[in-house]
Amino acid sequence: MPNLHSNISFGLVNIPVVMNPIIRNNDTSFNQLHSKCLTRVKYIKHCPHCKKDLKEKDIIKGYQYEKNNYLVFEKSELDKLKPERDKEIEVISFIKESDIPNFYYEKSYFLGTENKSKAYNLFYEALKKTKLVALAKTIISTKFYYCILRLESSGIIMTTLYFNEEVHMPENNISGRVNEQELALAVKLIESMKGKFEPEKYKDEYQMNIKNAINDKLDGKEIKPKRKTNKVQVNNLMDALEKSLKGNK
Repeated sequence: MPNLHSNISFGLVNIPVVMNPIIRNNDTSFNQLHSKCLTRVKYIKHCPHCKKDLKEKDIIKGYQYEKNNYLVFEKSELDKLKPERDKEIEVISFIKESDIPNFYYEKSYFLGTENKSKAYNLFYEALKKTKLVALAKTIISTKFYYCILRLESSGIIMTTLYFNEEVHMPENNISGRVNEQELALAVKLIESMKGKFEPEKYKDEYQMNIKNAINDKLDGKEIKPKRKTNKVQVNNLMDALEKSLKGNK
């Protein structure tokens, strides 16, 4: 996705921003090939009724309201349904970030400024002083989102939110008492494994293996399976905790 120009609408204040996706897909891209001749497979849009291959200009959108019956929508009609200020990030409220469960977070974007913007800096400092985040609404591509604007040291981060009807969290099913001795050992095990979040250390092992395999195949080498360590299964919970602690020591 290319960088997008937008505006944070904050009361009557407009703050020009450039929206950059923070996350980029790191997966190795494979093409689908015909196994017989190794030719890349093409995806053709085909109408089975007319027995004809279609071009993009031949295709329209339809909503199936009953089997094989569709309501047709032109692009101009769908454009009329967009919110009035669809090119803006419209702030509607200020809330505590702790009020939002983490599972509502979807995708994050960095909202930068192309020049030294007094309004951008003012908005940043106001959020910092109030210790609140901005709840806003916007459209990205053709999809409507609610989102929050929060602070990082480098600037303002916009994170889109899932709608409530998209979130399906099971009801609380944690019940029953725990053995105090087992609990004490579990706490010790957690303490022995305590560390810091250092994302630069956490590599995508599967993608690294794929990239190494690509180089090996280019060099004519055989792909060998990775060695797997056999994990000892301990069925007794107390024994498992005690052996885990000894292993960490």
